[in-house]
Amino acid sequence: MTIQVKGYAALSHDTPLQAFDFERRDCGDNDIEIDILYCGVCHSDLHQARNDWGWSTYPMVPGHEIVGRVVKIGKNVSKFKVGDLAGIGCMVDSCGECDPCRHDLEQYCEKGNVQTYNDTFRFSTGEKTYGGYSTRYVVVENFACKVPENLDTKAVAPLLCAGITTYSPLRHWKVGKGSKVGVVGLGGLGHMAIKFAVAMGAEVSLFTRSLNKFDDAKKLGVHHIVLSTDETQMKAVKNTFDVIIDTVPYKHDLHPYIPTLTVDGALVLVGVVGEEIEANTAQLLLKRRTIAGSCIGGIAETQEMLDFCGEHNIVPDVEMIDMPYINQAYERMLKSDVKYRFVIDMQSLK
Repeated sequence: MTIQVKGYAALSHDTPLQAFDFERRDCGDNDIEIDILYCGVCHSDLHQARNDWGWSTYPMVPGHEIVGRVVKIGKNVSKFKVGDLAGIGCMVDSCGECDPCRHDLEQYCEKGNVQTYNDTFRFSTGEKTYGGYSTRYVVVENFACKVPENLDTKAVAPLLCAGITTYSPLRHWKVGKGSKVGVVGLGGLGHMAIKFAVAMGAEVSLFTRSLNKFDDAKKLGVHHIVLSTDETQMKAVKNTFDVIIDTVPYKHDLHPYIPTLTVDGALVLVGVVGEEIEANTAQLLLKRRTIAGSCIGGIAETQEMLDFCGEHNIVPDVEMIDMPYINQAYERMLKSDVKYRFVIDMQSLK
């Protein structure tokens, strides 16, 4: 049995996304079926649609920031009931047997987690995964999260990627009251890193190359703003930060930021993918500093993040769009012309 689904798909790397009808598996014993209300638009959607990373397969329905209502549950499902608000993020399955999986770190599955789109359910049905630019999604309950009802549902979707991507390293490096946190880049990821760090009680600074980011940063709760192109300002924050969350999505020079870390400080990369980096080892070993990476979060941590957002009323700043606008939205994303995340209203597709 299958269900009929409407979506928007990339049919090749160089054609605009367009309407695309397809089938999903029917709801199995351990599955939930979600009527998708909203889907966030991530930079990785654009990269995958255009095969910028070289592993795209077509047709491709992007979208891994999914929020919707549960409309059907399998007979073994205990976590959800029909009518619940549920979220799906970047992955929808993993092997469940390796050491990372057994420690709630499915994002680091040794056999590779199953991505929400542009992948296959290789540990179960073998079917192709199609993403959230669609009307319905069927997923095993263990890879969905409960969404707090008090949050603005329209704005929740980007939490499932941009949110957990920045929340996870802040938690891992034990950010809390008294911590000094730096954030590099003020976009979809950067603005969430700021919101989380402020809510955790940290003193937060934004590194920026642009003077026009000052007002926006202050509105988000930033305590200090450092113009990264100003040598005097950079010297003034030498040996300051416990953690720097670097959200810049392209190759850039890390050298200016390393001296601003304190002893045992960590510069954590969450934005750039697949690029080689360079560092002065003396800057690292003389202060026991680290350069690290972090990739989304496990399902348990994603649920923790959503609950934290519910408690502190944290959601991303979003711009709502209709599904047919997606190609224009991609072009605007390339120009960083969005504050700070597009979210698709799936009623526009239905």
